[in-house]
Amino acid sequence: MTELILALDVLDRKSAIAIAEASAPHVDAIKIGYPLVLAAGLGIARDLGGLGLPLIADFKVADIPNTNRLICEQVFAAGFDAIIAHGFTGSDAARACVAAAHETGGACYIVAEMSHPGATEFFHGGTAERLAELAVTSRADGIIAPATRPERIAVLRGIIGSRTIYSPGVGAQGGDPAVVARLVDGVIVGRSIYEAPDPAAEAERYAARIRQ
Repeated sequence: MTELILALDVLDRKSAIAIAEASAPHVDAIKIGYPLVLAAGLGIARDLGGLGLPLIADFKVADIPNTNRLICEQVFAAGFDAIIAHGFTGSDAARACVAAAHETGGACYIVAEMSHPGATEFFHGGTAERLAELAVTSRADGIIAPATRPERIAVLRGIIGSRTIYSPGVGAQGGDPAVVARLVDGVIVGRSIYEAPDPAAEAERYAARIRQ
């Protein structure tokens, strides 16, 4: 069954907790990026830990191997279950993230291709395919691939096989959840849920669409 992942990019702890608690019955994981962590601190992972949902740190880690390891160690010590990293910094840097994740029983996902329009300026000409291959050779748990370009997901699936694909770009960016759900393991939705007048109802609606 395709998972629904809430991208919780709000800017204050109280709102984040309220939205997460309301949406929790309908989502399978929560993805937290820099906006919320910079506003509320890494402790937000502890605040949301009681929901019993996997917490994914979307930090798109992209530095030298030692710095990557230090970042990942802090993330997992704070209570996150997974981290998202870039692969363009090289296989040694990617492996540092993967190793830090696996040492704590966590997961690491490599960005193969992003969902915004500008991503095509650089994630093309075989670059995304090479990043997907890197995810395989570095033993990452899966990749991030764009819901806004489902034909690209199909190509990348052919490279990574049964590894996980999480796909952002549904909702505000225009990705069709029903189409993408057939191609991926998890659909990531952010603004369409957390900016809705009733986030719980919107999360329930998205869950029904991707699981139909």
